[in-house]
Amino acid sequence: MLSEEVNSYVAHAEELMEQAIEHLNKELVKVRAGKASPAMLDGLLVSYYGTPTPMNQVANISTSDARTLVIQPWEKSMLGPIEKAIFEANLGVTPQNDGEVVRIAIPPLTEERRKDLVKKAKALGEEAKVSVRNARRDAMEHIKKAVKNGYPEDAGKSKEQNVQSLTDKYSEKIDHLIEAKEKDILTV
Repeated sequence: MLSEEVNSYVAHAEELMEQAIEHLNKELVKVRAGKASPAMLDGLLVSYYGTPTPMNQVANISTSDARTLVIQPWEKSMLGPIEKAIFEANLGVTPQNDGEVVRIAIPPLTEERRKDLVKKAKALGEEAKVSVRNARRDAMEHIKKAVKNGYPEDAGKSKEQNVQSLTDKYSEKIDHLIEAKEKDILTV
């Protein structure tokens, strides 16, 4: 009974660590590296007949070249609300409406902006590491409680080492993701 419980704590901790990596990946995609990407507009809500709706549900978002996003709304009446949502999102880009589609030209990044984006990526990495450490802490507490309740101490130590090695593995993954994003941002 106790060993099943302890195993489930370890499995749950690993699941939480994996979720932290997935979340970090999603957030890093939104940090633009000077290239146009439809993912830049993920999470942007457009007023669709008074209801906040994700932009990708009211329009097709694509790239026409490395520096241009094209937003083709399903209904022409959505051109204005899409333009307004982009302005309000304060992305540092200016949408251009030609009556058919909304185009966004992505300006080249300045050195200062690149440094800001690297800082943002590192902050996202740190948040992911905090999530990983929280999962480790919770698993360790559960293992210690199980040992108090009669789970063999040497088996408890072994499980704690498993959790620590998972923590190290996921922290390393986070470091690699941040390094890759940093390289991507700083590449002109």
